[in-house]
Amino acid sequence: MTESVPLDSTSTAAWKQLAGIAEHFEPDLRGWFDADASRASTYTFQAADLTVDLSKSLLTEEILTLLLQLARDADVAGRYQAMIEGEHINVTEDRAVLHTALRRPKDGGGLVPPSEFVVDGEDIDAQVHATLEKVYTFADKVRSGEWVGVTGKRIETVVNIGIGGSDLGPVMVYEALKPYVQAGIQCRFVSNIDPSDIYEKTADLDPETTLFIVASKTFGTLETLTNARLARQWLWERLGASGAIADSEDDRTNAVAKHFVAVSTALDKVAAFGIDPQNAFGFWDWVGGRYSVDSAIGTSVVIAIGPDNWREFLAGFHAIDEHMRSTPLERNVPVLMGLLNVWYTNFLGAQSHAVLPYAQYLHRFPAYLQQLTMESNGKSVRWDGSPVTSDTGEIFWGEPGTNGQHAFYQLIHQGTRLIPADFIAVASPAHPLKDNSGDGHAVKPGQDVHDLFMANFFAQTKALAFGKTADEVRAEGTAESVVPARVFAGNKPTTSILAPALTPGVVGQLIALYEHIVFTEGTIWGIDSFDQWGVELGKQLALQVTPAVAGDPDALASQDSSTKSLIAKYLALRGA
Repeated sequence: MTESVPLDSTSTAAWKQLAGIAEHFEPDLRGWFDADASRASTYTFQAADLTVDLSKSLLTEEILTLLLQLARDADVAGRYQAMIEGEHINVTEDRAVLHTALRRPKDGGGLVPPSEFVVDGEDIDAQVHATLEKVYTFADKVRSGEWVGVTGKRIETVVNIGIGGSDLGPVMVYEALKPYVQAGIQCRFVSNIDPSDIYEKTADLDPETTLFIVASKTFGTLETLTNARLARQWLWERLGASGAIADSEDDRTNAVAKHFVAVSTALDKVAAFGIDPQNAFGFWDWVGGRYSVDSAIGTSVVIAIGPDNWREFLAGFHAIDEHMRSTPLERNVPVLMGLLNVWYTNFLGAQSHAVLPYAQYLHRFPAYLQQLTMESNGKSVRWDGSPVTSDTGEIFWGEPGTNGQHAFYQLIHQGTRLIPADFIAVASPAHPLKDNSGDGHAVKPGQDVHDLFMANFFAQTKALAFGKTADEVRAEGTAESVVPARVFAGNKPTTSILAPALTPGVVGQLIALYEHIVFTEGTIWGIDSFDQWGVELGKQLALQVTPAVAGDPDALASQDSSTKSLIAKYLALRGA
Protein backbone atom coordinates (compact mmCIF):
# COMPACT_ATOMS: atom_id res chain seq x y z
CA MET A 1 0.00 0.00 0.00
CA THR A 2 1.19 3.54 -0.69
CA GLU A 3 1.70 6.02 2.10
CA SER A 4 -0.60 9.02 2.37
CA VAL A 5 2.41 11.07 3.49
CA PRO A 6 5.49 10.57 1.31
CA LEU A 7 8.83 9.85 2.85
CA ASP A 8 11.07 12.90 3.09
CA SER A 9 14.10 11.36 1.43
CA THR A 10 16.29 14.23 2.60
CA SER A 11 15.82 13.07 6.19
CA THR A 12 17.20 9.59 5.56
CA ALA A 13 20.67 8.44 6.53
CA ALA A 14 21.40 7.52 2.91
CA TRP A 15 20.60 11.03 1.66
CA LYS A 16 22.78 12.60 4.34
CA GLN A 17 25.68 10.29 3.52
CA LEU A 18 25.36 11.07 -0.17
CA ALA A 19 25.38 14.78 0.63
CA GLY A 20 28.57 14.27 2.62
CA ILE A 21 30.23 12.46 -0.27
CA ALA A 22 29.14 15.17 -2.71
CA GLU A 23 30.80 17.92 -0.64
CA HIS A 24 34.27 16.60 -1.46
CA PHE A 25 33.49 14.54 -4.55
CA GLU A 26 36.18 14.51 -7.21
CA PRO A 27 35.25 12.08 -9.99
CA ASP A 28 38.08 10.23 -11.69
CA LEU A 29 36.80 8.04 -14.49
CA ARG A 30 40.32 7.45 -15.81
CA GLY A 31 41.48 6.29 -12.42
CA TRP A 32 38.39 4.19 -11.78
CA PHE A 33 38.75 2.35 -15.09
CA ASP A 34 42.52 1.86 -14.56
CA ALA A 35 41.93 0.45 -11.08
CA ASP A 36 39.06 -1.86 -12.08
CA ALA A 37 39.38 -3.85 -15.28
CA SER A 38 35.84 -5.15 -14.81
CA ARG A 39 34.16 -1.76 -14.36
CA ALA A 40 32.50 -1.87 -17.79
CA SER A 41 31.00 -5.32 -17.23
CA THR A 42 30.03 -4.53 -13.64
CA TYR A 43 28.00 -1.49 -14.67
CA THR A 44 26.52 -2.81 -17.93
CA PHE A 45 22.99 -4.19 -17.70
CA GLN A 46 20.41 -5.78 -19.95
CA ALA A 47 16.73 -4.77 -20.10
CA ALA A 48 14.91 -6.72 -22.82
CA ASP A 49 16.75 -5.81 -26.06
CA LEU A 50 18.50 -2.79 -24.54
CA THR A 51 22.12 -3.01 -23.46
CA VAL A 52 22.72 -0.17 -21.02
CA ASP A 53 26.27 0.82 -20.08
CA LEU A 54 26.45 2.94 -16.92
CA SER A 55 30.20 2.53 -16.48
CA LYS A 56 30.93 6.09 -17.62
CA SER A 57 28.59 7.46 -14.94
CA LEU A 58 29.96 9.34 -11.94
CA LEU A 59 29.38 6.28 -9.84
CA THR A 60 31.28 4.26 -7.26
CA GLU A 61 30.20 1.19 -5.33
CA GLU A 62 29.71 3.32 -2.23
CA ILE A 63 27.50 5.81 -4.08
CA LEU A 64 25.50 3.03 -5.75
CA THR A 65 24.93 1.30 -2.41
CA LEU A 66 23.58 4.50 -0.89
CA LEU A 67 21.38 5.27 -3.91
CA LEU A 68 19.90 1.78 -3.74
CA GLN A 69 19.22 2.30 -0.04
CA LEU A 70 17.44 5.52 -0.96
CA ALA A 71 15.22 3.51 -3.34
CA ARG A 72 14.46 1.02 -0.57
CA ASP A 73 13.72 3.77 1.94
CA ALA A 74 11.25 5.37 -0.50
CA ASP A 75 9.84 1.91 -1.38
CA VAL A 76 10.18 2.39 -5.13
CA ALA A 77 9.34 -1.27 -5.77
CA GLY A 78 6.28 -1.20 -3.49
CA ARG A 79 4.93 1.98 -5.02
CA TYR A 80 5.40 0.59 -8.52
CA GLN A 81 3.47 -2.52 -7.50
CA ALA A 82 0.73 -0.31 -6.09
CA MET A 83 0.60 1.60 -9.37
CA ILE A 84 0.24 -1.43 -11.62
CA GLU A 85 -2.40 -2.92 -9.31
CA GLY A 86 -4.58 0.16 -9.65
CA GLU A 87 -4.16 2.07 -6.40
CA HIS A 88 -4.96 5.76 -6.72
CA ILE A 89 -1.40 7.02 -6.63
CA ASN A 90 -2.45 10.09 -8.63
CA VAL A 91 -3.71 11.66 -5.44
CA THR A 92 -4.56 15.19 -6.61
CA GLU A 93 -7.00 13.77 -9.16
CA ASP A 94 -7.88 10.69 -7.07
CA ARG A 95 -7.13 8.35 -9.96
CA ALA A 96 -5.43 5.08 -10.67
CA VAL A 97 -2.37 5.23 -12.92
CA LEU A 98 -2.61 2.33 -15.34
CA HIS A 99 -0.72 3.13 -18.51
CA THR A 100 1.02 -0.23 -18.02
CA ALA A 101 -2.38 -1.89 -18.55
CA LEU A 102 -2.46 -0.52 -22.10
CA ARG A 103 0.16 -3.05 -23.14
CA ARG A 104 -0.55 -6.03 -20.91
CA PRO A 105 -1.30 -9.21 -22.87
CA LYS A 106 -4.75 -10.73 -22.68
CA ASP A 107 -3.49 -13.38 -20.25
CA GLY A 108 -2.56 -10.69 -17.75
CA GLY A 109 1.16 -10.80 -18.50
CA GLY A 110 1.91 -12.81 -15.39
CA LEU A 111 0.61 -10.13 -13.02
CA VAL A 112 -2.97 -11.16 -12.27
CA PRO A 113 -5.57 -13.07 -14.29
CA PRO A 114 -7.61 -10.65 -16.41
CA SER A 115 -10.83 -11.78 -14.74
CA GLU A 116 -9.48 -10.51 -11.43
CA PHE A 117 -8.05 -7.21 -12.64
CA VAL A 118 -10.95 -4.96 -11.71
CA VAL A 119 -10.22 -1.38 -10.71
CA ASP A 120 -12.94 0.99 -9.52
CA GLY A 121 -15.51 -1.54 -10.69
CA GLU A 122 -14.12 -1.72 -14.23
CA ASP A 123 -12.63 -4.76 -15.95
CA ILE A 124 -9.48 -3.04 -17.17
CA ASP A 125 -8.06 -5.73 -19.42
CA ALA A 126 -11.39 -6.38 -21.14
CA GLN A 127 -11.83 -2.69 -21.91
CA VAL A 128 -8.27 -2.22 -23.15
CA HIS A 129 -8.38 -5.20 -25.49
CA ALA A 130 -11.85 -4.38 -26.78
CA THR A 131 -10.61 -0.93 -27.75
CA LEU A 132 -7.45 -2.36 -29.31
CA GLU A 133 -9.48 -4.74 -31.45
CA LYS A 134 -11.72 -1.89 -32.57
CA VAL A 135 -8.66 0.16 -33.57
CA TYR A 136 -7.12 -2.82 -35.36
CA THR A 137 -10.31 -3.49 -37.30
CA PHE A 138 -10.55 0.11 -38.41
CA ALA A 139 -6.85 0.25 -39.32
CA ASP A 140 -7.19 -2.85 -41.47
CA LYS A 141 -10.12 -1.27 -43.32
CA VAL A 142 -8.11 1.84 -44.13
CA ARG A 143 -4.99 -0.12 -45.07
CA SER A 144 -6.89 -2.51 -47.34
CA GLY A 145 -8.87 0.21 -49.09
CA GLU A 146 -12.18 -1.01 -47.70
CA TRP A 147 -12.64 2.36 -45.97
CA VAL A 148 -12.99 5.00 -48.66
CA GLY A 149 -13.72 8.69 -48.77
CA VAL A 150 -16.90 10.34 -49.94
CA THR A 151 -16.00 9.87 -53.63
CA GLY A 152 -14.97 6.24 -53.27
CA LYS A 153 -11.21 6.81 -53.31
CA ARG A 154 -9.01 5.01 -50.80
CA ILE A 155 -7.27 6.94 -48.03
CA GLU A 156 -3.70 7.98 -48.73
CA THR A 157 -3.04 10.54 -45.98
CA VAL A 158 -4.02 10.40 -42.32
CA VAL A 159 -3.89 13.75 -40.51
CA ASN A 160 -3.77 13.45 -36.72
CA ILE A 161 -5.12 16.54 -34.95
CA GLY A 162 -4.13 16.70 -31.29
CA ILE A 163 -1.79 18.48 -28.91
CA GLY A 164 0.52 17.52 -26.07
CA GLY A 165 0.40 13.77 -25.54
CA SER A 166 -2.13 13.44 -28.36
CA ASP A 167 0.54 14.72 -30.77
CA LEU A 168 4.05 14.27 -29.39
CA GLY A 169 3.69 10.52 -28.91
CA PRO A 170 2.14 9.61 -32.26
CA VAL A 171 4.44 11.84 -34.31
CA MET A 172 7.54 10.55 -32.51
CA VAL A 173 6.58 6.90 -33.01
CA TYR A 174 5.55 7.48 -36.62
CA GLU A 175 8.91 9.07 -37.37
CA ALA A 176 10.76 6.35 -35.48
CA LEU A 177 9.03 3.56 -37.40
CA LYS A 178 8.90 5.06 -40.88
CA PRO A 179 10.56 1.99 -42.43
CA TYR A 180 7.49 0.02 -41.32
CA VAL A 181 4.91 2.39 -42.86
CA GLN A 182 2.76 0.81 -45.57
CA ALA A 183 3.46 2.12 -49.06
CA GLY A 184 0.71 4.43 -50.25
CA ILE A 185 -0.13 5.74 -46.78
CA GLN A 186 1.41 8.71 -45.01
CA CYS A 187 0.64 10.50 -41.74
CA ARG A 188 0.80 14.17 -40.91
CA PHE A 189 0.34 15.78 -37.52
CA VAL A 190 -1.30 19.08 -36.65
CA SER A 191 -0.97 20.43 -33.11
CA ASN A 192 -0.15 24.13 -32.96
CA ILE A 193 -3.05 26.58 -32.97
CA ASP A 194 -0.90 28.83 -35.15
CA PRO A 195 -2.93 28.68 -38.41
CA SER A 196 0.30 28.18 -40.34
CA ASP A 197 0.52 24.64 -38.96
CA ILE A 198 -2.72 23.31 -40.39
CA TYR A 199 -2.29 25.37 -43.55
CA GLU A 200 1.09 23.79 -44.32
CA LYS A 201 -0.04 20.28 -43.39
CA THR A 202 -3.08 20.38 -45.71
CA ALA A 203 -2.01 22.73 -48.53
CA ASP A 204 -0.96 19.99 -50.96
CA LEU A 205 -3.41 17.27 -49.90
CA ASP A 206 -6.28 15.82 -51.88
CA PRO A 207 -9.42 16.01 -49.71
CA GLU A 208 -10.85 12.93 -51.43
CA THR A 209 -8.00 10.78 -50.05
CA THR A 210 -7.49 12.44 -46.64
CA LEU A 211 -8.68 11.11 -43.29
CA PHE A 212 -8.59 13.28 -40.15
CA ILE A 213 -8.27 11.82 -36.66
CA VAL A 214 -9.33 14.27 -33.95
CA ALA A 215 -7.68 13.22 -30.69
CA SER A 216 -9.15 14.84 -27.58
CA LYS A 217 -10.37 12.91 -24.56
CA THR A 218 -13.02 15.49 -23.67
CA PHE A 219 -13.46 16.71 -27.25
CA GLY A 220 -13.06 20.17 -25.82
CA THR A 221 -9.34 20.97 -26.05
CA LEU A 222 -9.22 24.50 -27.44
CA GLU A 223 -6.33 24.02 -29.85
CA THR A 224 -7.47 20.62 -31.09
CA LEU A 225 -11.09 21.57 -31.66
CA THR A 226 -10.13 24.84 -33.36
CA ASN A 227 -7.89 22.93 -35.75
CA ALA A 228 -10.60 20.27 -36.24
CA ARG A 229 -13.08 22.95 -37.30
CA LEU A 230 -10.50 24.42 -39.67
CA ALA A 231 -9.91 20.96 -41.14
CA ARG A 232 -13.64 20.42 -41.58
CA GLN A 233 -13.93 23.81 -43.25
CA TRP A 234 -10.99 22.93 -45.55
CA LEU A 235 -12.64 19.60 -46.45
CA TRP A 236 -15.96 21.21 -47.33
CA GLU A 237 -14.36 24.00 -49.36
CA ARG A 238 -12.02 21.72 -51.33
CA LEU A 239 -14.65 19.05 -52.02
CA GLY A 240 -17.14 21.71 -53.01
CA ALA A 241 -14.68 23.46 -55.33
CA SER A 242 -13.99 20.20 -57.16
CA GLY A 243 -17.67 19.35 -57.44
CA ALA A 244 -17.26 16.26 -55.28
CA ILE A 245 -20.05 17.42 -52.98
CA ALA A 246 -22.93 19.83 -53.32
CA ASP A 247 -23.51 22.81 -51.06
CA SER A 248 -26.03 20.95 -48.92
CA GLU A 249 -26.23 19.93 -45.29
CA ASP A 250 -26.55 16.26 -46.22
CA ASP A 251 -23.47 16.27 -48.42
CA ARG A 252 -21.39 18.09 -45.83
CA THR A 253 -22.54 15.70 -43.10
CA ASN A 254 -21.70 12.69 -45.24
CA ALA A 255 -18.27 14.11 -46.05
CA VAL A 256 -17.40 14.51 -42.38
CA ALA A 257 -18.62 10.98 -41.61
CA LYS A 258 -16.30 9.58 -44.29
CA HIS A 259 -13.26 11.74 -43.59
CA PHE A 260 -13.24 12.22 -39.81
CA VAL A 261 -12.89 9.83 -36.87
CA ALA A 262 -12.23 10.65 -33.23
CA VAL A 263 -10.20 9.45 -30.28
CA SER A 264 -12.45 10.60 -27.46
CA THR A 265 -14.89 9.45 -24.81
CA ALA A 266 -17.23 12.45 -25.18
CA LEU A 267 -19.52 10.78 -27.70
CA ASP A 268 -22.17 13.49 -27.55
CA LYS A 269 -19.66 16.14 -28.59
CA VAL A 270 -18.21 13.82 -31.23
CA ALA A 271 -21.67 13.36 -32.73
CA ALA A 272 -22.41 17.10 -32.59
CA PHE A 273 -19.26 17.70 -34.63
CA GLY A 274 -20.55 15.31 -37.27
CA ILE A 275 -18.43 12.24 -36.54
CA ASP A 276 -20.25 8.93 -36.20
CA PRO A 277 -19.80 7.83 -32.55
CA GLN A 278 -19.19 4.31 -33.90
CA ASN A 279 -15.97 5.75 -35.31
CA ALA A 280 -14.78 7.10 -31.96
CA PHE A 281 -12.10 5.22 -30.07
CA GLY A 282 -12.03 5.74 -26.32
CA PHE A 283 -9.48 5.85 -23.56
CA TRP A 284 -9.63 6.40 -19.83
CA ASP A 285 -8.97 8.96 -17.13
CA TRP A 286 -6.32 6.65 -15.64
CA VAL A 287 -4.15 7.40 -18.69
CA GLY A 288 -2.33 10.72 -18.64
CA GLY A 289 -1.83 12.29 -22.06
CA ARG A 290 1.93 11.92 -21.97
CA TYR A 291 1.52 8.21 -21.17
CA SER A 292 -1.11 7.54 -23.83
CA VAL A 293 0.74 6.86 -27.09
CA ASP A 294 0.10 3.12 -26.73
CA SER A 295 -3.65 3.69 -26.36
CA ALA A 296 -6.12 4.62 -29.10
CA ILE A 297 -4.18 7.91 -29.29
CA GLY A 298 -1.81 5.95 -31.53
CA THR A 299 -4.54 5.09 -34.07
CA SER A 300 -2.83 7.06 -36.83
CA VAL A 301 0.34 5.03 -36.32
CA VAL A 302 -1.58 1.73 -36.20
CA ILE A 303 -2.98 2.61 -39.63
CA ALA A 304 0.50 3.43 -40.91
CA ILE A 305 2.46 0.42 -39.61
CA GLY A 306 -0.33 -2.14 -39.19
CA PRO A 307 -1.73 -4.07 -36.21
CA ASP A 308 1.01 -6.74 -36.20
CA ASN A 309 3.77 -4.17 -35.81
CA TRP A 310 1.68 -2.36 -33.21
CA ARG A 311 1.39 -5.58 -31.21
CA GLU A 312 5.18 -5.85 -31.27
CA PHE A 313 5.37 -2.22 -30.15
CA LEU A 314 3.13 -2.97 -27.15
CA ALA A 315 5.15 -6.10 -26.35
CA GLY A 316 8.24 -3.91 -26.13
CA PHE A 317 6.58 -1.74 -23.50
CA HIS A 318 5.45 -4.79 -21.57
CA ALA A 319 8.94 -6.30 -21.55
CA ILE A 320 10.29 -3.24 -19.74
CA ASP A 321 7.25 -3.13 -17.44
CA GLU A 322 8.06 -6.69 -16.41
CA HIS A 323 11.75 -5.87 -16.04
CA MET A 324 10.80 -3.00 -13.73
CA ARG A 325 8.42 -5.19 -11.74
CA SER A 326 10.50 -8.32 -11.31
CA THR A 327 14.18 -7.35 -11.49
CA PRO A 328 16.05 -6.71 -8.21
CA LEU A 329 16.95 -3.08 -7.68
CA GLU A 330 20.66 -3.81 -8.15
CA ARG A 331 20.05 -4.78 -11.80
CA ASN A 332 16.87 -2.81 -12.47
CA VAL A 333 17.79 -0.48 -15.33
CA PRO A 334 15.02 2.16 -15.01
CA VAL A 335 15.59 2.33 -11.25
CA LEU A 336 19.36 2.65 -11.66
CA MET A 337 19.03 5.37 -14.29
CA GLY A 338 16.46 7.24 -12.18
CA LEU A 339 18.71 7.04 -9.13
CA LEU A 340 21.66 8.35 -11.13
CA ASN A 341 19.55 11.32 -12.21
CA VAL A 342 18.73 12.01 -8.55
CA TRP A 343 22.46 11.86 -7.74
CA TYR A 344 23.28 14.34 -10.50
CA THR A 345 20.35 16.67 -9.81
CA ASN A 346 20.25 16.77 -6.04
CA PHE A 347 23.89 16.26 -5.09
CA LEU A 348 26.06 17.37 -8.01
CA GLY A 349 24.00 20.37 -9.16
CA ALA A 350 23.02 19.25 -12.66
CA GLN A 351 20.00 21.10 -14.01
CA SER A 352 19.61 19.68 -17.49
CA HIS A 353 19.89 16.30 -19.17
CA ALA A 354 20.79 15.67 -22.81
CA VAL A 355 19.27 12.82 -24.83
CA LEU A 356 21.33 12.16 -27.93
CA PRO A 357 19.92 9.49 -30.26
CA TYR A 358 22.41 8.25 -32.83
CA ALA A 359 19.48 7.14 -34.98
CA GLN A 360 17.93 9.71 -37.27
CA TYR A 361 14.50 8.10 -37.04
CA LEU A 362 14.52 9.00 -33.32
CA HIS A 363 14.89 12.69 -34.06
CA ARG A 364 11.64 13.52 -32.22
CA PHE A 365 12.48 11.41 -29.17
CA PRO A 366 14.05 14.28 -27.14
CA ALA A 367 10.95 16.43 -27.75
CA TYR A 368 8.74 13.54 -26.63
CA LEU A 369 10.80 13.12 -23.46
CA GLN A 370 10.51 16.82 -22.71
CA GLN A 371 6.81 16.40 -22.02
CA LEU A 372 7.15 13.01 -20.35
CA THR A 373 9.81 14.13 -17.91
CA MET A 374 9.13 17.81 -17.32
CA GLU A 375 5.34 17.65 -17.17
CA SER A 376 5.60 14.68 -14.84
CA ASN A 377 8.27 15.84 -12.42
CA GLY A 378 8.11 19.63 -12.71
CA LYS A 379 6.53 19.93 -9.25
CA SER A 380 7.15 22.06 -6.17
CA VAL A 381 4.78 20.27 -3.79
CA ARG A 382 4.78 16.66 -2.68
CA TRP A 383 1.83 14.35 -3.14
CA ASP A 384 0.41 15.31 0.26
CA GLY A 385 0.50 19.04 -0.66
CA SER A 386 3.53 19.91 1.45
CA PRO A 387 6.47 21.78 -0.11
CA VAL A 388 9.20 19.67 -1.70
CA THR A 389 12.39 19.35 0.31
CA SER A 390 14.79 19.16 -2.64
CA ASP A 391 15.10 20.19 -6.26
CA THR A 392 12.88 18.19 -8.60
CA GLY A 393 12.81 17.59 -12.32
CA GLU A 394 15.37 18.00 -15.06
CA ILE A 395 15.42 20.06 -18.24
CA PHE A 396 15.48 17.50 -21.05
CA TRP A 397 16.81 18.41 -24.46
CA GLY A 398 18.77 17.00 -27.36
CA GLU A 399 19.25 16.43 -31.07
CA PRO A 400 20.10 13.38 -33.14
CA GLY A 401 23.56 12.11 -33.89
CA THR A 402 26.33 14.13 -35.40
CA ASN A 403 24.02 17.14 -35.82
CA GLY A 404 24.44 17.86 -32.12
CA GLN A 405 28.21 17.40 -32.32
CA HIS A 406 28.38 20.39 -34.66
CA ALA A 407 26.06 22.47 -32.48
CA PHE A 408 26.08 22.18 -28.69
CA TYR A 409 28.60 19.47 -27.76
CA GLN A 410 31.13 22.22 -27.12
CA LEU A 411 29.20 23.19 -23.98
CA ILE A 412 29.01 19.58 -22.79
CA HIS A 413 32.73 18.94 -23.37
CA GLN A 414 34.34 22.16 -22.20
CA GLY A 415 31.63 24.25 -20.56
CA THR A 416 31.27 24.84 -16.84
CA ARG A 417 27.95 23.03 -16.40
CA LEU A 418 27.46 19.39 -15.54
CA ILE A 419 25.20 17.90 -18.23
CA PRO A 420 24.56 14.16 -17.96
CA ALA A 421 23.86 12.71 -21.39
CA ASP A 422 22.15 9.56 -22.66
CA PHE A 423 23.51 8.23 -25.96
CA ILE A 424 21.12 5.91 -27.82
CA ALA A 425 22.07 3.84 -30.88
CA VAL A 426 21.19 0.72 -32.84
CA ALA A 427 23.55 -1.87 -34.30
CA SER A 428 21.71 -2.46 -37.57
CA PRO A 429 20.39 0.53 -39.53
CA ALA A 430 17.22 0.43 -41.59
CA HIS A 431 19.15 1.56 -44.66
CA PRO A 432 22.76 0.30 -44.72
CA LEU A 433 24.81 2.27 -47.22
CA LYS A 434 28.46 2.34 -48.25
CA ASP A 435 30.55 5.27 -49.43
CA ASN A 436 32.05 3.69 -52.53
CA SER A 437 34.31 6.65 -53.30
CA GLY A 438 35.70 7.63 -49.91
CA ASP A 439 37.56 10.88 -49.39
CA GLY A 440 41.08 9.66 -50.03
CA HIS A 441 42.02 10.16 -46.40
CA ALA A 442 40.07 9.00 -43.33
CA VAL A 443 37.15 7.50 -45.24
CA LYS A 444 38.28 4.59 -47.38
CA PRO A 445 36.34 3.47 -50.48
CA GLY A 446 33.63 1.04 -49.48
CA GLN A 447 33.31 2.48 -45.98
CA ASP A 448 30.15 1.32 -44.21
CA VAL A 449 28.54 4.64 -43.31
CA HIS A 450 26.74 3.25 -40.26
CA ASP A 451 30.10 2.09 -38.90
CA LEU A 452 31.40 5.63 -39.44
CA PHE A 453 28.34 7.01 -37.69
CA MET A 454 28.77 4.62 -34.75
CA ALA A 455 32.44 5.49 -34.46
CA ASN A 456 31.22 8.96 -33.50
CA PHE A 457 28.85 7.44 -30.92
CA PHE A 458 31.69 5.52 -29.25
CA ALA A 459 34.21 8.35 -29.57
CA GLN A 460 31.99 10.99 -28.00
CA THR A 461 31.28 9.01 -24.82
CA LYS A 462 34.97 8.15 -24.60
CA ALA A 463 36.01 11.79 -24.99
CA LEU A 464 33.46 12.98 -22.46
CA ALA A 465 34.57 10.40 -19.92
CA PHE A 466 38.33 10.57 -20.23
CA GLY A 467 39.02 13.98 -21.73
CA LYS A 468 42.49 15.11 -22.73
CA THR A 469 45.17 16.34 -20.37
CA ALA A 470 47.51 19.28 -20.87
CA ASP A 471 50.45 16.91 -21.23
CA GLU A 472 48.62 14.97 -23.95
CA VAL A 473 47.92 18.21 -25.76
CA ARG A 474 51.59 19.29 -25.47
CA ALA A 475 52.72 15.89 -26.78
CA GLU A 476 50.94 16.69 -30.05
CA GLY A 477 53.24 19.69 -30.54
CA THR A 478 50.63 22.27 -29.60
CA ALA A 479 51.93 25.78 -28.81
CA GLU A 480 51.91 26.42 -25.06
CA SER A 481 49.75 29.52 -25.44
CA VAL A 482 46.80 27.49 -26.71
CA VAL A 483 47.27 24.36 -24.60
CA PRO A 484 44.61 25.42 -22.04
CA ALA A 485 42.03 25.89 -24.79
CA ARG A 486 42.62 22.35 -26.03
CA VAL A 487 42.38 20.59 -22.68
CA PHE A 488 39.27 18.48 -22.05
CA ALA A 489 38.53 17.94 -18.39
CA GLY A 490 36.69 14.66 -18.90
CA ASN A 491 34.54 13.16 -16.12
CA LYS A 492 31.42 14.17 -18.03
CA PRO A 493 28.84 11.47 -17.27
CA THR A 494 27.14 9.51 -20.03
CA THR A 495 24.87 6.49 -20.34
CA SER A 496 25.12 4.39 -23.50
CA ILE A 497 22.01 2.52 -24.68
CA LEU A 498 22.50 0.09 -27.55
CA ALA A 499 19.76 -1.94 -29.27
CA PRO A 500 19.96 -4.46 -32.13
CA ALA A 501 17.76 -2.38 -34.47
CA LEU A 502 15.04 0.25 -34.32
CA THR A 503 12.15 -2.19 -34.40
CA PRO A 504 8.64 -1.51 -33.08
CA GLY A 505 9.51 -3.54 -29.99
CA VAL A 506 12.67 -1.52 -29.31
CA VAL A 507 10.81 1.79 -29.65
CA GLY A 508 8.27 0.55 -27.09
CA GLN A 509 11.10 -0.49 -24.78
CA LEU A 510 12.76 2.93 -24.99
CA ILE A 511 9.54 4.74 -24.14
CA ALA A 512 8.76 2.48 -21.19
CA LEU A 513 12.33 2.80 -19.95
CA TYR A 514 11.98 6.56 -19.58
CA GLU A 515 8.46 6.29 -18.14
CA HIS A 516 9.87 4.23 -15.29
CA ILE A 517 12.92 6.47 -14.85
CA VAL A 518 10.44 9.30 -14.29
CA PHE A 519 8.50 7.11 -11.85
CA THR A 520 11.64 6.32 -9.85
CA GLU A 521 12.65 9.96 -9.55
CA GLY A 522 9.13 11.05 -8.58
CA THR A 523 8.97 8.43 -5.86
CA ILE A 524 12.30 9.52 -4.37
CA TRP A 525 11.13 13.14 -4.43
CA GLY A 526 7.71 12.24 -3.01
CA ILE A 527 5.79 14.00 -5.78
CA ASP A 528 2.76 13.08 -7.87
CA SER A 529 4.27 12.45 -11.30
CA PHE A 530 0.86 11.91 -12.89
CA ASP A 531 -0.99 15.20 -12.59
CA GLN A 532 -0.19 18.37 -14.57
CA TRP A 533 -1.91 21.31 -12.93
CA GLY A 534 0.88 23.58 -14.14
CA VAL A 535 -0.57 23.61 -17.65
CA GLU A 536 -3.98 24.85 -16.52
CA LEU A 537 -3.44 28.46 -15.45
CA GLY A 538 -2.16 29.69 -18.80
CA LYS A 539 -5.05 27.96 -20.60
CA GLN A 540 -7.59 29.58 -18.28
CA LEU A 541 -6.06 33.02 -18.68
CA ALA A 542 -5.93 32.62 -22.47
CA LEU A 543 -9.71 32.28 -22.50
CA GLN A 544 -10.00 35.42 -20.36
CA VAL A 545 -7.59 37.37 -22.56
CA THR A 546 -9.16 36.31 -25.88
CA PRO A 547 -11.93 38.98 -25.78
CA ALA A 548 -9.30 41.66 -25.22
CA VAL A 549 -7.29 40.41 -28.21
CA ALA A 550 -10.52 40.51 -30.23
CA GLY A 551 -10.83 44.21 -29.42
CA ASP A 552 -13.28 44.25 -26.48
CA PRO A 553 -12.41 47.53 -24.69
CA ASP A 554 -13.70 46.39 -21.30
CA ALA A 555 -11.71 43.16 -21.46
CA LEU A 556 -8.62 45.11 -22.52
CA ALA A 557 -9.04 47.59 -19.67
CA SER A 558 -9.09 44.75 -17.12
CA GLN A 559 -5.62 43.49 -18.05
CA ASP A 560 -2.40 44.33 -16.22
CA SER A 561 -0.40 47.19 -17.69
CA SER A 562 2.15 45.02 -19.50
CA THR A 563 -0.45 42.71 -21.07
CA LYS A 564 -2.62 45.70 -21.97
CA SER A 565 0.30 47.45 -23.67
CA LEU A 566 1.30 44.35 -25.62
CA ILE A 567 -2.25 43.69 -26.81
CA ALA A 568 -2.66 47.32 -27.83
CA LYS A 569 0.54 47.13 -29.87
CA TYR A 570 -0.60 43.86 -31.45
CA LEU A 571 -3.95 45.36 -32.43
CA ALA A 572 -2.22 48.38 -33.90
CA LEU A 573 0.10 46.16 -35.96
CA ARG A 574 -2.83 44.05 -37.19
CA GLY A 575 -4.70 47.18 -38.14
CA ALA A 576 -1.70 48.52 -40.01
